[in-house]
Parts: sequence; C-alpha cells; structure tokens
Amino acid sequence: MKDALAQLDALEARLQRKPLDLGAVLDQVRWAAAKALSADRATFYLVDHVRRRLVSRSADLPGVNRITLGIGEGQAGTVAATGRLQRLDSGTPRTAAARRTDAETGYITRTMMAAPVIDGGRVIGVLQVLNKERGDFTAADEANLGQIAERLRDVLAATSLASQLDPGSRHPLDFAFNQIVGAAPAMRELYSLIGRAARTDITVLLRGESGTGKSLVAKALHDNSSRRDAPFVAVDCAAIPENLLENELFGHEAGAYTGADRAQGGKVAAAEGGTLFLDEVGELTLQGQKKLLRLLQERSYYPVGATQPREADVRFVCATNRELEEAVIDGSFRRDLLFRLRVVELEVPPLRTRGAEDLDRLVDHFLYEHARAHELPVRSLTGAARAKIHAHDWPGNVRELRHVLEAAVVLATQDALDVADVRLPRPVGTADVGGFRVPEVRPLKEVTLAYAHWAVEQCEGNRSAAARALEISRTTLHGYLGQDP
Repeated sequence: MKDALAQLDALEARLQRKPLDLGAVLDQVRWAAAKALSADRATFYLVDHVRRRLVSRSADLPGVNRITLGIGEGQAGTVAATGRLQRLDSGTPRTAAARRTDAETGYITRTMMAAPVIDGGRVIGVLQVLNKERGDFTAADEANLGQIAERLRDVLAATSLASQLDPGSRHPLDFAFNQIVGAAPAMRELYSLIGRAARTDITVLLRGESGTGKSLVAKALHDNSSRRDAPFVAVDCAAIPENLLENELFGHEAGAYTGADRAQGGKVAAAEGGTLFLDEVGELTLQGQKKLLRLLQERSYYPVGATQPREADVRFVCATNRELEEAVIDGSFRRDLLFRLRVVELEVPPLRTRGAEDLDRLVDHFLYEHARAHELPVRSLTGAARAKIHAHDWPGNVRELRHVLEAAVVLATQDALDVADVRLPRPVGTADVGGFRVPEVRPLKEVTLAYAHWAVEQCEGNRSAAARALEISRTTLHGYLGQDP
C-alpha cells in the first residue's frame, strides 16, 4: 500500500507542466491500485459531465480500449451517482449492467470494489478493482482503496484534465497529452504522430507559426520517450550570436581562449542521454548550419580547443516557423541540412485553422487554469466577450490567447468577463469598432457576408439558430448570404 501511494506522489510530481501521455498516466494509476489491493486488474473511470457518462480509456482487456457507463449504471455508475464506495462479494447477485460489461469484454467479474474520486464535493472519477486473488475484498481493502482514491484527486488536479472534470465544463471529455488541449482533426493527427515518433530516436522537425506550441510538442516527444529520465535541453538558435554558437553548443577546454581558465561543457553535453531541442533552427547562419550538419551526421563534436572528438548521445528535435524550402532556394539555408532535419516532420496547426470548438476548449481551459494559479474565482465569459474572442484571428496563436486570458482573469473585477475585460493587442492594419478588432474599412457587403457565413458555421450549419443568434429573421440572413429563403 505504501508503495502505491508513493508511486502516485511521484506521478503527481512528474505531471507538473509536463506533456505526458494521459492514457499512460491512467494506466500507471490502475496498475498501482491493482497491485496494492492484490486484485487481478483495475479500471479507472473519468466522469464526462457533458455526456453524463463514465469513460474508461483502457482496461487491460484484449480488443477493448474504452468502456462507457451511464451515471447510475452498474456498480461504478452507482458510485458516480451516490459518491459512496460499492463492494461486490463472490456471493452477491450480479446486476444487468455487470453482466452486459462482462459479455462485451469477455472478462468475468467475481469480486469488485469501486470508490469515488471526489473533488470539491463532486465525483470526478471512479476507481474500480476487480477479482481479488484470494477470497473477497475486506473492510481494510475498502479503507486502502479510499486512500488511493483521495490521492488520485491530487494527481488529476496536476493535469490539464482538471478543467474538463469540473462539473461546469462545457465540453465533452477528450484528451491525449497533458497540457496540450484540443480535439480538432489536425490535433488528433498530431497526437498520433507524437505517440509514434516518441517511441524512437528519430530526428524530428517541428513546423508551425510562432505561438502554436512547438516547444510543448518537443517536450511531449521527450517526456514520452525512453529518454524521459535524462535531460531535455532547449536552445534558442535565434538568440545565440554566431561567434558564440560553437562554444554554446559544444563547450570549451581549459585554455581554449583568454579567460577560459577551466573546461566547460556545452548544451550537447548537458543533454547527454536525453533530448536536444533546437528551436528557431531556421535562424542559424550558414556557418552555424555547417556546424550543426556535422553534429547530425557524425553524432560527435569537438569542444572549442579540443583535439579529440566527443560522442553525442542525444536525440535531436528541431523547430522552425520559416519555410525552409524557400530559404534553400534563396541560398540562406543548406539543402543537405534540410534533408538531415526533416526525417520526420510534424506540423503544429495555427489556432485559426483549428475551428471554433478548439478555440472554446482552450478559452475555458485557460480561464480555469489561470484562476486556479492566481487563487481567484473561475471566470466565465459573456456572449459578447466570447464573440470578440472568436472574431480575432489570433496571429500569436495559443501563446497570445493564453496571455490575453491571464490578463483578463487577473484584472477583472467581476466573475463574468465582458468585452472590455478581453484586451486584445492591436494588430497592424486593424481598427477598433464597437469593441471588436476588424480590418480597416472594407465594403460593408463583404464584411456582412463573411460574418453571416461565420455565424452559420458556429451554429453547425443551422441557419435558423444562426438567425436567432444574430437577432434577425431567417429571410434576412438568407439575404445576407445571397441566397433564396
């Protein structure tokens, strides 16, 4: 039991700001609980408040990667509904839900315990252990399971699941990597590629605009790899002067130059056994590119002043917001280095292409996270404030959104944030019209058409709903769209 609690404490510490695979995290929770209670296996359900159901992402069952139950359905569903621990002994009659689950999974449950994970008086999860190795579960087992469930509350609070598990969540439960929020198709594809690339030592090139989260993806590649316990070292290539690059990356020997009175390792040595993340790699000069190419090709380097090479046992992840193919054409980037870098390419999509649902997910996540970090009430948004956020094209992407919402949460004087609380940076070439940032004077017909189409998209194609939201008739909306009613 002590080992299980210690394992959960260690897991909570690891989760702080790390983009770990949340499915793997839940697996560790289940394995720890099963071992501590001498059970054959365990299932951990999370509460999806929007869909009113319990969801287990994995359950150690061949061919089964998800089990769902309605609130109040079966033993686990009853625990979610009542907030009270349930126990099934070997002689207890089986419920219809239990028989259905056994039929779906092919796993026969003889004995079972399920305990609620409670936060702020609300059930956010259910931990269930199945089939004790010998006999029935006991009162002591119940107490131990309750302890583990209490510790799980703190584990979940350290993850980006916390905002989704809050009963006030507006979004169906959906997650992949801790701290990376989004369910758009492009993000789902990115999650799949991260998972596959993380299992290897292959060189990865991350592409995407500034502020999309490339550094977080780089961390996810490291933290979910076999190198996770070794260092992750980030280098901002754009911030290093050319004459200092070699020393910064490779270090120097004692006496290598005036003032070098002792040997000092560089970033490559610091990342030994782990991951070296070269951010803004497209900003390297041609001379810097030559040094990087040699490092990638030979996996060795010379510290400044050294006569013998050093081995480089590191995994390389690089990132850029430049179109490197165009840079190759204009002669500012080496073609051979580009080929070395783009063994595997991952595209991190800009926020404006991820759709309204992902934007809303991120908004609500940041409102929750910033309120918790600053020990303030969780803020909500008025409809007008949310519309203002949707009208902005977010050139700074997720980073810009995070900063805008943090300022709004901290500076607001009321729980419901209104238009004036959402202070957007003024982009070049825009004007402030009625609290909204819009392009400088455009034909009214063009702006009306674009906004009408956007409103219909937000209402998932339902034109009647869009007309109601715009407070106009359906006929007027069709007129804006240039269509017959």
